[in-house]
Amino acid sequence: MEKGWILLGALLSISFGSDAQINSKAYATMLDALYKKTVPLMSVATLQKQPDAILLDTRTKEEYDVSHLPGAKWVGYDEFELNRVADVPKDGNIVVYCSVGYRSEKVGEKLMAAGYQHVHNLYGSLFEWVNEGNPVVNGQGKPTQRVHAYSRLWGIWLKRGEKVYE
Repeated sequence: MEKGWILLGALLSISFGSDAQINSKAYATMLDALYKKTVPLMSVATLQKQPDAILLDTRTKEEYDVSHLPGAKWVGYDEFELNRVADVPKDGNIVVYCSVGYRSEKVGEKLMAAGYQHVHNLYGSLFEWVNEGNPVVNGQGKPTQRVHAYSRLWGIWLKRGEKVYE
């Protein structure tokens, strides 16, 4: 099934060219097909109005070290364990994100199953955050333009920042 979504993303990128915008109909269609919608979605605009949000980055440590949302805590995806969020209140306003929102949805499901009450998946995730002109910081907490684009296939959706693939 995941291969089907990757193929859909590739076909959409070919159909709409490399200039497709993150807020394009093609990207929205791909995201809507990719998400199971088991975790409520939150837009970038809504997140910006939530100063109390607890941001959890579900990408690899290498991706997180390249750049992440300011104040985000790395929790990982393959290596995610609930003990990484033991300090996060069960009633906290939690927003999970990854590159586009697939991995974060899976971690969000685990959080909800563990009793976390207010979990949201950032719609479009890091790519949309950056494409809308919002800042990211590196592993040392310093502002950066570098963004881990996950892979060249998925990197087509990242329109701002300096793409990093390693």
